[in-house]
Amino acid sequence: MIFHLKGLSKFISVERGIMLFMISMGATLLIQEKFALLQAVYFGLIGFYGWSGVDSINNICDVDLDVKSDPDRAEYTKYLGRRGFYIVFFFIGLTTSLGLITKIPLVTFFIVLGILVGILYSVPPFRLRQTIYKPVVNFSVGAIPILSVAAFYNTFSLDVIALVVLIGVTTSVNSLWEDLADYVSDFKSHARTIPILLGFKRGFYLTILLGYFLVPLMIVVGVLFQLSVLYYAVLSILVSYITLRLVQKLVIQKTFNDSPTSMIALGETFAKDFAMMAIIHTTNLMVNSYLKYQPFFLF
Repeated sequence: MIFHLKGLSKFISVERGIMLFMISMGATLLIQEKFALLQAVYFGLIGFYGWSGVDSINNICDVDLDVKSDPDRAEYTKYLGRRGFYIVFFFIGLTTSLGLITKIPLVTFFIVLGILVGILYSVPPFRLRQTIYKPVVNFSVGAIPILSVAAFYNTFSLDVIALVVLIGVTTSVNSLWEDLADYVSDFKSHARTIPILLGFKRGFYLTILLGYFLVPLMIVVGVLFQLSVLYYAVLSILVSYITLRLVQKLVIQKTFNDSPTSMIALGETFAKDFAMMAIIHTTNLMVNSYLKYQPFFLF
């Protein structure tokens, strides 16, 4: 039982699905500008199911590479065999059906567009995940769920477009951390991702720099949508925590072991840290979007 639950969670990358769920819920509450919990959950499920479908495709296509970078996921993908495709069709059919139920063609269009981008991202001969264009494609991971919500409410104001851009850039930069974790398998498969082209160390420090550039963007989101002090407090804690982790790990790295192998292990560690930070931040965005329209929350 534990094998199946753990394996399935890795096969659909459930932590990223939770991130999309939070992004979609937060966007719904901010765009609707009132308490709309049912609609928020509805679009959250669309985001979660859509991600589960397209990432399952990616993990099927990556099974040989995952033997090195994520052996547990590779083992479960091989165990599923043909059943893996049934899971893909289930989630894609589910998210498309939820779009069709709205009876708004533009909502369905954005959902289908997200699925098509996911196919281009993963499936040969396109395999954009192994190219320098991977961050560009990952822009759509954050942007498309928000566009789907905007289409539902027929609201494409400057604030909404700004939210699309800011969240899209956030998911785009986050994808670079995945490249650090996949560096060894990508190198062996002759991928052309940014860390491969720049070299691991340069790619590592560039990713850190871009990660800090996200902080002003997150602040802009809070200002545009007039989020509470709690939003900034949690954001400050996250930035402080990851900064302490960076300083601590880099000092240890320089003092004891500055070998390429150790640097790659450090990149894998921070890839996991930033994935967790992304989930916490999107949860922070969703919760503060919800609290904004609660009369008892006066901050």
